[in-house]
Amino acid sequence: MANLWQFFGLPDPDAPAVPKKRKPAAKTLTEGSTQQMTLVDEVKTTPAKLEPKKAGSEKVVRNIPPPIKAKPSVPENWTGPLTPDGEAFHDLSNYKSPSEGHPIRALRYVSPDHMNRLPLRDIGSRVNMGDTIIVDLRTLIHMDTQSNACRRQLKALSDELRVAIFALDSEDKLLLIPGNDVTVNVSKNELGLVPLLL
Repeated sequence: MANLWQFFGLPDPDAPAVPKKRKPAAKTLTEGSTQQMTLVDEVKTTPAKLEPKKAGSEKVVRNIPPPIKAKPSVPENWTGPLTPDGEAFHDLSNYKSPSEGHPIRALRYVSPDHMNRLPLRDIGSRVNMGDTIIVDLRTLIHMDTQSNACRRQLKALSDELRVAIFALDSEDKLLLIPGNDVTVNVSKNELGLVPLLL
């Protein structure tokens, strides 16, 4: 019965030692002998028996044409580097697209400062320029009166700018103020890009 040592192909340390068979000593040549040593046993080969060919069983051997190698297409007057296959290597870091300038609109993140105040004047000017503002009042989680005061100030600002304010969470701590000429779909209460891609 096999044991764990045999499973891994290792000798069993608890098994009794098996005496090894001694190989016969190689014959040594004496100085006067003229025999040649043979390193490989002679293999007796018998010729294979050939069966008679049956009619219609002949196979037609067709000459296989050599493979067609496509000539690398290198553009005329190419002075750039080549790949090992002989193709033209285009280094994309050498091509520069013209800069389109800075974007006109942006998404801004605003949170209360160290005095728990919001920069309302700056928010109003950015909304008029078309920027969308996200106001985060989560830092005022233990100051309900201060967060309510910030909400009232934002409401007065939105009435003045004639822009609606949207709550992004259930606690009304994360607010969205869309910029000038930014449309918001209020018929569906879905945020993010997933509904737009469907």
